[in-house]
Amino acid sequence: MKSVKNQKEIHGVGEWASSSENIQKGCEHDCRYCYAHGIGKHYGWAPKRWSEPVLREDKLGKGFRKRSGRIMFPTTHDITERNIDHCIVTLGRMLAAGNEVLIVSKPHLSCIKAICSEFVDYKDQILFRFTIGSANNRILEYWEPGAPSFGERLCCLKLAYRKGFQTSVSCEPMLDQNIHAVIKKVRPYVTDAIWLGRANRLRCCIAQNCPGDLEVARKADELIKLLSDDFVWQLYESYKNDPLIKWKDSIKKVIGLKRPRVRGLDV
Repeated sequence: MKSVKNQKEIHGVGEWASSSENIQKGCEHDCRYCYAHGIGKHYGWAPKRWSEPVLREDKLGKGFRKRSGRIMFPTTHDITERNIDHCIVTLGRMLAAGNEVLIVSKPHLSCIKAICSEFVDYKDQILFRFTIGSANNRILEYWEPGAPSFGERLCCLKLAYRKGFQTSVSCEPMLDQNIHAVIKKVRPYVTDAIWLGRANRLRCCIAQNCPGDLEVARKADELIKLLSDDFVWQLYESYKNDPLIKWKDSIKKVIGLKRPRVRGLDV
């Protein structure tokens, strides 16, 4: 077994969870920057149209044992009105086995209502992490065309909080410089943390997901310039002493913060 000293620095899913699960290929949200879409195309498992997902039959009947560390669900697609019933069955199997689950989503209110209602007895095992990269609906609609509005995501956060669930927010990727507006709005309803991060491998993902689309490429370049190293340093100075704010790997690398070498520490 490798010593912690010799292990590679952790990034991606490993920053938040020890393992992950998914039940479909593709996602109705069809986010332009989606890393999974690019990977799926590269390795040949993406559906013909990413926005028309295909359920993974091999995952739908899967059983679960108690695992060491938290399970992140999902990671390569989202929880939507189309797949919510299957997601609830899968979550139920994970939770009944005693697992802790990190539910990550650009949330639909109907879906979060269903999850909160179904798993009221598993509150201590669930941590919601809702992705909100901007408070500007026009920006959200461009980068995440099939995903809910800012208002709906905020309603989901309030609902989960008021139902007594553990809550957190992921501002990765930040989609503009006014991430302060998101932090101000969500802060009262977060019990765990607000994570800040830049888009990972944005140009590469855009080239894979939107080949030949010059407008998307231009907007990606604009976003990269907006979220420059100088901006990251300003952001860090603003929130470095805020106990609610945590930094994703893309920020840690710029600032020089210690990066974990153990999966799932969520730090």
